[in-house]
Amino acid sequence: MIRWPYAAILMVAVLSGCATGDWSSDTPTKGNTKLSKATRVNLNKQNVSSLGAPSDNLWIRIQDGFQMEPVDSPLITEQTLWLSARPDYVQRSMKRSSPYLFYIVQEVNARNMPTELALLPFVESAFNPQAKSGAKAMGIWQFMPKTGKDFQLTQNVFRDERRDVLQSTDAALDYLNRLHTQFGSWELALAAYNWGAGNILKAQKRNLAAGLPTDYWSLSMPLETRAYVPKLMAYRALVLDPAAFGVKLPELENHPYFVAVDVNNDIDVSLAAKLAEMSPEEFKTLNPSFNKPVILSAANQQILLPFGHAELYQENLKKYNKPLSTWTAVKVAQTQSAGATAQSLGVDLATLREINGIPKGMRIKAGSTVIIPKTSRRPGDISVALAETASLSLEKPPPPPKKSKKKGGRGSGKNAQETKTASKGNSSSNNAASQHKSASTGLAKSAKKDSIKTSGN
Repeated sequence: MIRWPYAAILMVAVLSGCATGDWSSDTPTKGNTKLSKATRVNLNKQNVSSLGAPSDNLWIRIQDGFQMEPVDSPLITEQTLWLSARPDYVQRSMKRSSPYLFYIVQEVNARNMPTELALLPFVESAFNPQAKSGAKAMGIWQFMPKTGKDFQLTQNVFRDERRDVLQSTDAALDYLNRLHTQFGSWELALAAYNWGAGNILKAQKRNLAAGLPTDYWSLSMPLETRAYVPKLMAYRALVLDPAAFGVKLPELENHPYFVAVDVNNDIDVSLAAKLAEMSPEEFKTLNPSFNKPVILSAANQQILLPFGHAELYQENLKKYNKPLSTWTAVKVAQTQSAGATAQSLGVDLATLREINGIPKGMRIKAGSTVIIPKTSRRPGDISVALAETASLSLEKPPPPPKKSKKKGGRGSGKNAQETKTASKGNSSSNNAASQHKSASTGLAKSAKKDSIKTSGN
């Protein structure tokens, strides 16, 4: 998870271990893609222009849903002052939240959860869907790879649903609900979301043994977790009285910002943005989960578009009579260099490297899926099997065999014999030094391993 400390916004870099052996770009994918609960449109059967929604102030709806009681704590005061001193940062974060906030509030309300939780992405990522921490947490809710996998967020060659605003929101709220059921308090649920449920249980056990209370405010925890709830409560105070923070909340109407449009055929990301008459940056803001330049129909995918742009997309798509996708995918049959793979597939090596993110000096392992330009030999859309199971694994090539040293030399037999005798005489001391070095290295590695700690959601 990423958090911002008291004086600056920083990514948390938590090293969980050293990378060794093969490098893989993804984790296993789930079997069935969870469909979003956003207003969904099948362009073959429905008309976007028929959709509408009432207009009202979303901030009032958020305020009306507040349930958490603020505590008279210097930590909350400290975080409130921190925000008050940074109106420009707050303003940028608020503006960034505009496309997503209605959907999040709607899902929070559907679960009867406090609407304070809809503000949590401000704490986690400042509502940046592209946010990535040093520990590889991703998206506005900052899901770690393992936690994302636990909540069936697809992470493969084509997409990372930890960045998908709809899927990650559903997963985050499900996770928070589970933690609230476990701990019976939203403060403890939030602390567990940040620090891990196991750590909260251990902290409670220590307090019980010492005869101390086990609520959030009484537990001993890392500074990041200790400040986590106060940060959220500071945003609560800001929404209640933005003028006190020198901030003007963006105008947010109480209706959906976007509509989910079904993808019936593979389509290039650039073309989808063009048909919707949006800039690539605007399109990516609502669709940050796509890892590659093509959106797949086989994965039951959808694209999110603002209502007006969805209408334009529908109209322009009907008129478009050229191929929608210029990319396909193939599975590599054997482990080989990128150059050999490019040659066997008949594609440009530089294109293969760039589109698949293959560094120089790395081999592509057998069974990997690579994205390549469509050709007359491979004109079809990407299959369901590849859409759901595609992975890319790379490895360093084995070192070249060592050249054997030539025996003998031009030196005199006497010198060679002296060298041999001297070497023999020093063998015991050399062995002792070698053993000492090996033992020291082993201890150093052991100490380094023991010092590594893992954290994050």
